[in-house]
Amino acid sequence: MKIFISADIEGVSGIVHGEHTARDGREHDYARKLMTEEVNACVLGALDAGAKEIIVNDSHGTMRNIFHEDLHPKAALISGSPKKLAMMEGLSDDFDAAICIGYHTMMGSNGILNHTFNGRVVKSIEINGQAFGEFGLNALVAGYFNVPTILVSGCDLVAQEAAACISNIHTIEVKQTINRTTALNKHPIVARELIKKGTTQAIKGRNDVPPFKIEPPYSVKISFLHTGLADAVEILPMVQRVDPLTISFVMRDFLDCYRMIRSTIMMAGAVQ
Repeated sequence: MKIFISADIEGVSGIVHGEHTARDGREHDYARKLMTEEVNACVLGALDAGAKEIIVNDSHGTMRNIFHEDLHPKAALISGSPKKLAMMEGLSDDFDAAICIGYHTMMGSNGILNHTFNGRVVKSIEINGQAFGEFGLNALVAGYFNVPTILVSGCDLVAQEAAACISNIHTIEVKQTINRTTALNKHPIVARELIKKGTTQAIKGRNDVPPFKIEPPYSVKISFLHTGLADAVEILPMVQRVDPLTISFVMRDFLDCYRMIRSTIMMAGAVQ
């Protein structure tokens, strides 16, 4: 059995502030330790469920966060950026399930440290009229490969966001949102035990969770936080300007769609 783990940091218990998540944050190395140990808990749960191969994709920021020497030796690590499939790099159709650890809600929600890929760039992303955050978009990448996304861990509100996409998904709430930078956090040992047990249960019940898909064509709208960002992306020939903040494009292949979304965000992010 082959399991894919996409690991972010904002949804980890104890992580509530930019000082935790930013590369130059004073508490970033502590946050990296918390992140690594929640991933390890997931790996242990996967092994208990019979997994023979586990790939972990470091999916936060520079994607160089997990302490490799501290990662469980049964897990292989994908680190570094850029990656064509970003948070889902390494996934293919020979995996039995995908798991999302340390995830957060989409920009504009009430969840802890909510944002969508780049909090200084993106206001919202819609596909075929439905708003998606990182969880939904990444689950759609897994669905492209017919791989079910069976579990997400993070705050209470990302659990709700995930369940709105995938009704049978297993959710692990390691903290309750108070506001964007405040949470009621479970003790790390408690959070890790919940993730370990939840992972085992989710893998054993993976056949009850269908791959997440939506039908093509994919009509995408991305709204940015200011007009200069949309100005930059409008340079692309396949992009249409919808309004001062919003661009749109249409694609039939979801991987192309995902890569285009990521590319426009990276392009906008280069604007000074």
